[in-house]
Amino acid sequence: MKSLLRLTDLAVDEIYEIFQMADEIKAGKYTNALNGKTILLFFPDRSIRTRVTFEKGIDLLGGKSMLFSPSVLDKRENIRDVMKYLENWIDAAIVRYPDISMLEKMRKYSEMPIINAMTDENHPCEILTDLYSLSKIRKDFRKEKYLFCGANGNIGLGWKEAAVTMALDLSQCCPNGYEMEGISVYHNIREAVKGKDIICTDSIPTDARADFKNFQITEEIMNGANSGAVLNPCPPFYCGEEVSEDVIASAYFAGYEFKKSLLEVQQAVILYCLTR
Repeated sequence: MKSLLRLTDLAVDEIYEIFQMADEIKAGKYTNALNGKTILLFFPDRSIRTRVTFEKGIDLLGGKSMLFSPSVLDKRENIRDVMKYLENWIDAAIVRYPDISMLEKMRKYSEMPIINAMTDENHPCEILTDLYSLSKIRKDFRKEKYLFCGANGNIGLGWKEAAVTMALDLSQCCPNGYEMEGISVYHNIREAVKGKDIICTDSIPTDARADFKNFQITEEIMNGANSGAVLNPCPPFYCGEEVSEDVIASAYFAGYEFKKSLLEVQQAVILYCLTR
């Protein structure tokens, strides 16, 4: 069995194997593959898309899910002891928790797979789904030029993990002080989009909105990117902040269908982690 805490935990061929499993799930394979399996979910109340697709995905594969707040992981009991008891009854844990070190401890003290459903450092299943969706609309998504517009946070760092694993050409656009290490950075949005194919965004932290006022992605800005460029904002996105209303209504926006495969990709991740 295998855990997924970072995209860098996976080799390129493993990512393509997950993509293949997602295709097979869409084709009706793996029905009841989780029959008799119980998956423990740790999600806060605010989680919507990731939680819905994980819960529905487990149910469709014939498994049972049990939901807890991530706050229960902060109890005084040593996480080693928690995991040693849980693995008597639970087959895998899917965890949304701010500090990735908690997930690392859960992995260390348990034989069951631990799947990262988002931390303050990354969001591997979300980025994996974006790559899968891109693979369906691009001849070779690995040859595209990527631009991440946003601060140094979990979505940008998630794209950085993808770039390392898949050898993607990734740059960042942000104001001074928000740069990620090891990534080419632009401080002018019009210059940044030139020659780019895939533009990704993240919501702007509340205390950084003033700094990002000149970094909004609009339809006019997207016109400066390569022909056929795609805008892929990470939800939740906010029109009037990191993106404009007109660009979301434009042909550049990847659209809500782009995230539809979150269900099958996360199902594939669960099955892959349980069987490898």
